[in-house]
Amino acid sequence: MARMRRAGAAVALATTVALLAACSGGDGDDNTGDNPSEGGKDVTVTWWHNSNTGDGKTYYDKVAANFEAANPGVHVEVNAMQHEDMVTKLEAAFQAGDAPDVYMERGGGELADHVEAGLTKDLSDAAGETIAKLGGSVAGWQVDGKTYGLPFSVGVVGFWYNKALFDEAGITETPVTMDDLYAAFDKLKAAGITPVSVGAGDKWPAAHYWYYTALRECSQDVLSGAVTSLDFSDPCFVRAGEDVEDLVAQEPFNDGFLTTPAQTGATSASGLLATGKVAMEMQGHWEPGVMQGLTEDGKGLGENTGWFAFPTIEGGEGDQSAALGGGDAWAVGQDAPDEAVDFVQYLLSDEVQKGFAELDMGLPTNSTASQYVSDPALAQLLDVRDNAPYVQLYFDTAFGASVGGAMNDSIALMFAGQASPQDIVDATQAAADAE
Repeated sequence: MARMRRAGAAVALATTVALLAACSGGDGDDNTGDNPSEGGKDVTVTWWHNSNTGDGKTYYDKVAANFEAANPGVHVEVNAMQHEDMVTKLEAAFQAGDAPDVYMERGGGELADHVEAGLTKDLSDAAGETIAKLGGSVAGWQVDGKTYGLPFSVGVVGFWYNKALFDEAGITETPVTMDDLYAAFDKLKAAGITPVSVGAGDKWPAAHYWYYTALRECSQDVLSGAVTSLDFSDPCFVRAGEDVEDLVAQEPFNDGFLTTPAQTGATSASGLLATGKVAMEMQGHWEPGVMQGLTEDGKGLGENTGWFAFPTIEGGEGDQSAALGGGDAWAVGQDAPDEAVDFVQYLLSDEVQKGFAELDMGLPTNSTASQYVSDPALAQLLDVRDNAPYVQLYFDTAFGASVGGAMNDSIALMFAGQASPQDIVDATQAAADAE
């Protein structure tokens, strides 16, 4: 039964895009909650997030301070950390029974596992007004009809690129097909420019390539069925691996890509793009904000920031306009104080989401904040998100930690030339059968 509950949570995100536009407008209420000091009680709310650099970190520190000022007696203990560190520490904290009060949930199988283990608070009643305001975007954080997370950013993955380097290489149009992409690789190499960075050292950025080729090769019914059945026998999954094998054979990646981290420092995959060392990187909607934190001027690529969708695959059975994506939600630990629920509602308020959008920290789910996304390339993703026929949740999130982890491990081995397309399917199926 746990497997079916995970499926319900994961598949629900496919409806997010179609429903986001229907989110109702806000009334400007900050939802800062009642004053806990009236009862003479001091309360500490621990908050973990991954905006650990630049303006994003500064902004979230200010958000916490504003909430404290509006709620005397409440102290928000902020812990900002690099994303991969946060994921590892969260897992350890859950196992130790010492999880933060407010933390980031990605939905899908991961969330369902946390719910089944009794780690995450049901917000359905306590945050009912905020849930209604967010509308369909909460679907990916529901299990058995109850809401366990308030999504603050939902977006899609694609290629971020340096417009100036594309111009230098004579690329006048962004790639639409895989052949177009390979032609762009050739032009960039001829101009002495490394085409792509990938943080394969963290595995998931490499895995996104297989996720996307599977999205192009497999029909929506096959993908949604796999989430429910954990059956990966359809030949489209092997074809997805063959597509990735072909792409890796083009040798488009930065030197040392197998050990390159995703987002940590100027030599990370995001750092290489931000500092003009490579022409493009496949990443999520958070990339502009990450790049800003990795450049000395805090601007990232600035006006040279461009974006294009993952190319189509001729003969693929999937909807070629579908997108890979997902998002992040604020969740509350099961044993957290009531003030933690007040705080996550404040994080979804018009005021906070407006600032989030203005700093290009992601794609806000509060519809009143969408107009404040300042980066044109990032604003473009709002249209992509809202007009895609469906958004496929990241596979490692949809299938849960054990299946997704085995999948990512084997894909990373393919990038290293140590696994075949069939090996990926076999490793994933073995992990699924062990569930």
